[in-house]
Amino acid sequence: MAQICVYLGSRQGEDPRFLEDTRAFGRRLAERGHGLVYGGASVGLMGALADATLEAGGQVIGVMPHHLVDRELAHDGLTELVRVGDMHGRKAQMAANADAFVMLPGGIGTLEEFFETWTWRYLGLHAKPIGILDTCAFYRPLLTFLHAGVEQGFLDTATLDTLISAANPDALLEALEARLDKR
Repeated sequence: MAQICVYLGSRQGEDPRFLEDTRAFGRRLAERGHGLVYGGASVGLMGALADATLEAGGQVIGVMPHHLVDRELAHDGLTELVRVGDMHGRKAQMAANADAFVMLPGGIGTLEEFFETWTWRYLGLHAKPIGILDTCAFYRPLLTFLHAGVEQGFLDTATLDTLISAANPDALLEALEARLDKR
C-alpha cells in the first residue's frame, strides 16, 4: 500500500467535473489499497477527496498548521490529523509520509506545494513519482508552458518526463503505480 500525497483546492471550482473526478480519485485510491495524505481540510475539493477515500475504506492522514485548523475547518473524521507549527512543517510532514505526489485542480497554494515537491525531486532530494490529474484540461495551459520551457532551454526533457499527467483518475493511478513498482 502506497501513501499518495495529494495537493488540491480548498474550493470546489466552477465545473462540477472537478468535484466528480476528485471523488472518483479518492474512491479509486482506496479501492486500489492506497492511503491518502493531504492538507487536512473538510471543505472544497480537499474535503470531498478525504470523504470519498474514507467512504471507500481508505486511510486518510491530514496535515494542518495550527493557525489553519479553524480557518480551513479541519476535517474531524480522518484516520489521523497531524497538527504542525507552520506551512513549512506541513509540506515536510506530508512529503515524509508520501510515496508519490499528485496535483488535482486548485489555486496558488496547490501550485506552490506541487512545484516545491517537483523541485525537491529535480534536486535529488527524493525519487518519488509525481502526477497531475488534468480534469477538464484545467492544467493544459500549465503543461503547454512547461513544454515551452523545454523548447526555450529553461527546462530539460528528462525533468519534464518525471511528471505524469492524465485526464482521468484511473489512468493517473495506473501510471503512478507503474513508477512505484520500478523504484
